[in-house]
Amino acid sequence: MNADTPSRTAQWVCWMRATESLRPEGSRVLDDPYARGFLSVFGRTQLSLGNLPIHPSVNHFVVCRHRFMDDALGQALDHPAADEPPLAQVVVLGAGYDSRAYRFADRLAGIKVFEVDHPATAARKRSILAKRQDVPTVDIEYVTIDFQTQQLDERLLSAGFQKGARTFFFWEGVSMYLRRDAVKATLQTLAELGGPGSDLTMDYWFYLDHPSVSATAMRLSAGFLHLLAEPILFSMHPEDCPDFMRKNGWAVAAIGTAKELERRYLPDGRRVYPAGYVVAAKKA
Repeated sequence: MNADTPSRTAQWVCWMRATESLRPEGSRVLDDPYARGFLSVFGRTQLSLGNLPIHPSVNHFVVCRHRFMDDALGQALDHPAADEPPLAQVVVLGAGYDSRAYRFADRLAGIKVFEVDHPATAARKRSILAKRQDVPTVDIEYVTIDFQTQQLDERLLSAGFQKGARTFFFWEGVSMYLRRDAVKATLQTLAELGGPGSDLTMDYWFYLDHPSVSATAMRLSAGFLHLLAEPILFSMHPEDCPDFMRKNGWAVAAIGTAKELERRYLPDGRRVYPAGYVVAAKKA
């Protein structure tokens, strides 16, 4: 990502949520009434034409990933374990144009939300929100960070984050763009910041080892993201995920592979990009 340029992949992800929200009611994986407002003129044009700039299965993965994470938050809010304290904070890492704070506004009453992102993307988002009249009031703190020069824990604590309180962490669409050491360091930092009962939901990318033409094309697709200055740097197979997470402070509670996401959310037969998966975890 360029220092002064809002994330282009954040625009893509927002466009995918907006596209899903146009489906007939009852067949949507999720409904995000705010997504369209964050799109560029080009994005809104593509949306009106119904064009898909990437393979449909990637679109399906992104919206199913988002729904999986929504459901994990809903579970934490509505069905906490008897020995867990109430949820006190929500942190959205690499927030982009995430709208969960507004879509969950009623259920997040009394809960502080921290959105952490690159300054250029955060500035564009806040500028757009300032012009809208339909956004509910939420206790939200925008935390800008330069990941090359600033520390996540320092930025959160300076913004009023309560270390040791039960926290729900979202980390969506980011891990594949970081190096392994950075992923490990972030997981450890989140485990240190969050109190007992804290939750984490995130996604991973892995390279398909099947010799088919489609699998080869998907392996090569990582190079396309490199052209956007956001290259794929880290991958991990789902079989290796629980041990990796445990070593870095988190116990995996559920993994949403492509097949699982299709089973849960796509009874209409749509297919999910098989090289991505979603994880829900508890602080170990």
